[in-house]
Amino acid sequence: MPPITIISKPNLPPRILRAHPPPSRIYMRGNLPDLSHYKLLAVVGARRFSEYGEQVCRQLIADLAPYPIIIVSGLAIGIDSIAHEAALASGLLTIAVPGSSLDERKIYPQSKLSLARKIIAQGGCLLSEYPSSHDSGQPWMFPERNRIMAALSDAVLVIEAQERSGTLITARLALDYNKEVLAVPGSVFSNLAKGPHFLLSQGATVVTCAKDIIEALGLEWIDTDVKKKIAKEAETKTLFESCTKEEKELISLLPCSRDALILSLGKPAQNIAMTITLLEIKGLITEQTGKIRVL
Repeated sequence: MPPITIISKPNLPPRILRAHPPPSRIYMRGNLPDLSHYKLLAVVGARRFSEYGEQVCRQLIADLAPYPIIIVSGLAIGIDSIAHEAALASGLLTIAVPGSSLDERKIYPQSKLSLARKIIAQGGCLLSEYPSSHDSGQPWMFPERNRIMAALSDAVLVIEAQERSGTLITARLALDYNKEVLAVPGSVFSNLAKGPHFLLSQGATVVTCAKDIIEALGLEWIDTDVKKKIAKEAETKTLFESCTKEEKELISLLPCSRDALILSLGKPAQNIAMTITLLEIKGLITEQTGKIRVL
């Protein structure tokens, strides 16, 4: 991993300074992105998660891939590490705030050291206010760490938590910092749903799909069909730009029949037929009911 660098208080992102009390410095491994270009979403939840919780976490984050979002979490076993993994798999940047120093021998938990390295390798970073001299994973470190995560993020998403847990501390801190709190509902028979359901009863935003998160972050939701249309248009534009002069000339006359093309272009029918075939292979045109049209 790259060496640990120190961000002094005057150089800390203003959002981190909203933490109470504000940290005097932050230790970092990796690169802190320009946060002004992103929305930051903290994803937190149970260490002992369910299959449902894991599935929801991975799917929601995968659906956020097209948007300028950074996933923030605590590198802990459970939903936290799943959130980091899902972000990496989706090509999103992610920031980890472990409850420990950033010394490789002390990163907590040690089982997530490999994940920490992947986060840095893919452009993210690790942040901590603890120097290497500190012991790791002390109980008091986690609430302190949670306030950094809550201050850093624009919103906190809770996926599975018991009624009394560190996850709810992060949510409460987010409210103290005037950040949005989001929660995924679960089964009324599950203890892991008690935390999110309590938050929802207190006014948290219910999340059942990625669109709920996008709107809560103040971003514009792009409908799946619209995204496909945009992608198709971009692909078509690229293909058109790669066309020959003759192919572009033919396309400019569409829609029309083969006979009309032969008449307009004044070229042998065999040449025009060949050009039509090549354009059909490229997926730029189609011929139906005697007329050739641009797709």
